Amino acid sequence: SPEQAMYHFISGYTAKVAGTERGVTEPTATFSACFGAAFLTLHPTRYADLLHDKLEEHGSSAYLVNSGWSGGPHGVGSRMSIETTRACINAILDGSIHDAEMTQDPLFGFEVPTALNGVDSSVLNPKLTWDNPDAYDEAAQNLARMYIENFEKYSDAGSIDYTQHGPKME
Repeated sequence: SPEQAMYHFISGYTAKVAGTERGVTEPTATFSACFGAAFLTLHPTRYADLLHDKLEEHGSSAYLVNSGWSGGPHGVGSRMSIETTRACINAILDGSIHDAEMTQDPLFGFEVPTALNGVDSSVLNPKLTWDNPDAYDEAAQNLARMYIENFEKYSDAGSIDYTQHGPKME
């Protein structure tokens, strides 16, 4: 939904990785509002409201594509292949993603395709890429907690409360 897109835009989740940040030896989760917090002159929710208005005005969609890690924690999993990332982007650009069967992620709530042309279906459900499903659940719960804690500072700002469009903890 546009509101979910705004939640993730405001959150600005990314990872610091070795080779891109001084002193970083393994991936470290981090948040940078609107993927550029250091450069924002307005409150992040203001940028989200502007983006939301533009999506609505032009009938546009937003997609969250995992171009990062899959298959387990650092040292076990691996980075998503560029071929997989390109295939996901191609499905968005050519519109074939609209024909894909979708399933809802139980924790984060967004719709995920079950199959895309040129993509191993297992990577579309990250839990299937982990050898230990319980370890995946624990990592996903930890990530959801990080999102929720990070977003607390934005819950009372902006014209739209995007808090309800983030992860839901049991």
